[in-house]
Amino acid sequence: MDRRSFLTKGAVGGTAAAASALAAPAYAQGNRTLTLVTTWGRGLAGVHDSAQYVADAITAMTDGQLTVELRAAGELVGAFEVFDAVSAGQADMYHGVDYYFLGQHPALSFFSQIPFGMNFQEFNNWFYHDGGSELSDELYSIFGLKAFPAGNTGPQSGGWFASEMNSPSDFQGLRFRMPGQGGQVLGKLGASVQNLPGAEVYQALSSGAIDGTEWIGPWADETAGFQEITNFYYTAGFHEPGPNLNLTMNLDVFESFTPAQQAIVENAARASNLWTMSLFMANNSAALQRLQSGGVQVLEFSDEIWDAFGTAAQEVIEESMGDELYARTYESYMASLTSSANWGSRSEGAFSAQRNRVMGL
Repeated sequence: MDRRSFLTKGAVGGTAAAASALAAPAYAQGNRTLTLVTTWGRGLAGVHDSAQYVADAITAMTDGQLTVELRAAGELVGAFEVFDAVSAGQADMYHGVDYYFLGQHPALSFFSQIPFGMNFQEFNNWFYHDGGSELSDELYSIFGLKAFPAGNTGPQSGGWFASEMNSPSDFQGLRFRMPGQGGQVLGKLGASVQNLPGAEVYQALSSGAIDGTEWIGPWADETAGFQEITNFYYTAGFHEPGPNLNLTMNLDVFESFTPAQQAIVENAARASNLWTMSLFMANNSAALQRLQSGGVQVLEFSDEIWDAFGTAAQEVIEESMGDELYARTYESYMASLTSSANWGSRSEGAFSAQRNRVMGL
């Protein structure tokens, strides 16, 4: 199916429809205004900041030749509509996490997050140096898109619950917000899984429409105000150990840029990737201390629950293996993860354990 013909409405400033009229291989001349849509509500801590960072970076680094105007979720299209909008040329690019769009292709999970998957460093190893970028280009080109890692939240928390979770059976019938393959795992445990945009989660939790939610981590969760509703907080989750946020461009628009402009977009995304991860990591510890001081009970899942997560996660992964591109991406992903984890456990993992012991951290 040609995703570029999915939507037929007129293009928004500087969009793919205009770009496609350019005679290839001629490059765009003069200043252009580009529209960036996002899966984030305006002001959502960290993730909206990441989108704004990359928009501002592209504008500044091109000295205004490419001026990127950000439209948060709901301002031009809805959070879950950005993929189709950019594919079809209604907007030039989006910033978001692509497990929201697994209905488009299951392999998008590898470029957002899979359960028990890669952390931030491991994903970067794979994407930049171990075959991930090439597989990304192959996948996104199906939809007329070009994607770049442009942010990471670091390991996400297990979530907020109305009561303690003591066994896998406690997930039976639980109405819980968790997108992507992580949500599919909870579905295997009997949960009623909801896929809600971030801007809608607080209202759903406070109204009782859902019993619990995951979001990101202590800083973003505190800013969202979930501690005002419930105080059972699990700080380690299986579902997103290092979720990748993409800057995804309409491929025609990207190919209309000069080589210098293309390099600027790619490197602005790389800068945002590092900056965003550091932003979350710099704020999480202090936020967790404030949550605890305010009465939040900080908990960890039992080994029994972790084992149930693991069994269900493998079932979820296997269910998509009939897709050739998914299976090939999984093989590449796991080979890289095995290599990175093998060295990481012997180097940084061993060092961190000893440093914390010796220094009393």
